[in-house]
Formats: sequence, C-alpha cells, structure tokens
Amino acid sequence: MSVHHVAAVGAMVALAGLDFAGALLARRWAHGGSVVWFAAGALCFVALFWVYGSSLRYADLMVVTFGWVAALQVGLLFVGRAGAAKPLPVHSWLAAGAIIVLEGVLIASSASA
Repeated sequence: MSVHHVAAVGAMVALAGLDFAGALLARRWAHGGSVVWFAAGALCFVALFWVYGSSLRYADLMVVTFGWVAALQVGLLFVGRAGAAKPLPVHSWLAAGAIIVLEGVLIASSASA
C-alpha cells in the first residue's frame, strides 16, 4: 500500500470523525446556545473542509467521499449501540453493508463510464 493510499484512508476516517464531532457540537449549541459550542463546531467544520480539500491531492473526489460516508455510517452504528443494552440486530448490519456495497457499485460504474 502506497503512502498516497494510506493518506487517503486516514483522511476518510478523519473526515468521518470530524463530521460526527461537528454534528455533536452543533446539537450541543442548539440546545445550550453557548458561543463556546458554536465556535468549537465551526472550528471542527473548518478542519473538515481543510482535510477534505487536502485529501483530494491523493485520491479522487468520489473515492474520498465514499470512504467518508462509509466510515461515518459504520461509526454511527457502533456509537449508537455503545450504551444500549441490546446489540444491534443482524438485519441492521446487513442493511448497512448493503448500502455500502451499493455505494461502491455506483462509484465503480461511474468510474468505468
């Protein structure tokens, strides 16, 4: 695996983490109205924009976006079930896997066209 591939994968994971953190900060600001939460959220999304733009040096726009969305989906499944008493049903994991596979098919078909 080349340095470019490692950088692109790292960027995808970072994008998912920044997106998730920014969303949590935005929700916190919406409920509390504190300027601190707003500033932290804005900084998070500025960092997201910088990482996204920088990652396009190493990978194609579709590939980076797909990896970002897929990592975010899987991360949200894990975080959403972290405090729950019951594990996520198998059909939910299968549905998430199907969505990721279908996103991959869309990217592969558009790349070959």
